[in-house]
Amino acid sequence: MRLLEEKDKEEYKKFLESHERCNFQQSLEWGNVKTSWKKEVILSEDKDGKIRGSLCVWVRKIPIFGNIMYSARGPVCDLYNEEVIKELRDGADLLAKKYKAFVLRVEPDILKSDEEFRKIITKYGFKIKDDSKDFKDEIQPRFVFRLNLKGKTEEQIFAELHQKTRYNVRLATKKGVVIKEGTREDLKAFHEIMIETGERDNFIIRSLEYFEKMYDEMAPNHMKLLMAYHEDKPISGIIPIMYGNKVWYLYGASSNKHRNLMPNYLLQWTMIQEAIKMGADMYDFRGVSGVVDESHPQYGLYRFKKGFNADFTEFIGEIYIPYKPLVYKLYKFSEKAFRTLRTLKKKLTTKK
Repeated sequence: MRLLEEKDKEEYKKFLESHERCNFQQSLEWGNVKTSWKKEVILSEDKDGKIRGSLCVWVRKIPIFGNIMYSARGPVCDLYNEEVIKELRDGADLLAKKYKAFVLRVEPDILKSDEEFRKIITKYGFKIKDDSKDFKDEIQPRFVFRLNLKGKTEEQIFAELHQKTRYNVRLATKKGVVIKEGTREDLKAFHEIMIETGERDNFIIRSLEYFEKMYDEMAPNHMKLLMAYHEDKPISGIIPIMYGNKVWYLYGASSNKHRNLMPNYLLQWTMIQEAIKMGADMYDFRGVSGVVDESHPQYGLYRFKKGFNADFTEFIGEIYIPYKPLVYKLYKFSEKAFRTLRTLKKKLTTKK
């Protein structure tokens, strides 16, 4: 076990892109987008010195509490190789000592139903938090929709879409919606629509500078901007991320005008077609609420993504090592209180 050095970066990128458990959030490129975090990568190597497992960890100082360590969608390895898991755990201990961290939080790309993995990580000292249901409960969405593309043709996938979804894709085309790939300059129009979306759906949005930084680090190999136009005016857009054998729908924005033209359906179908051409095995629609109830405020998002015949997927949630249990307990209490106050503030602002 050792930590990634400058000389290892190219080998690490190749390892990540070629691994079946590849995830863009474990990449160095994505780490560069997150400028407020320091990045470290723990490596496990075989007897020939080749990388066989990794865990990209972000470190940040939290006022009052100290340093927190966080890993999104790791580890990347054979999940059932206990030797590798132990080495990655040893690396986490090394980092915790180096940064005097109070906790390591990991949100893996691993199904809740994976009992074998649960047993292994519990054996090596990880605790499991798997009781969240809503977006606000964790950093990464615990519930997502994933469309399996492996071995399927475009015609087959389109035929398997929900009837209403196919109708809306065709409707958008019939009504003159045109999809174009955007440039860095088009991010401004996308962001303006994103502001409109955030005000409508009551969520906090990223700055234009954040999207520009993302574009600089990820495009063109790992990021696209697709914009929908009607009569030469932008009305919606999406940002997908491509890494290894997968594509993720990361951000979307839609204007209040022309929503009846169903541009979002055509945008998604266009990107699915692109993913098929790239040879991707999976298209990830990302998060939905775990509360599947028509009265839930996020049910419309669930219904939209479900219409593409994607699989409703539940991850294990958060696994963590509390290096300073009392500090972590106090931090979790303050985190929950902050989110509650922020939600209350949103409600009061909306009423005004």
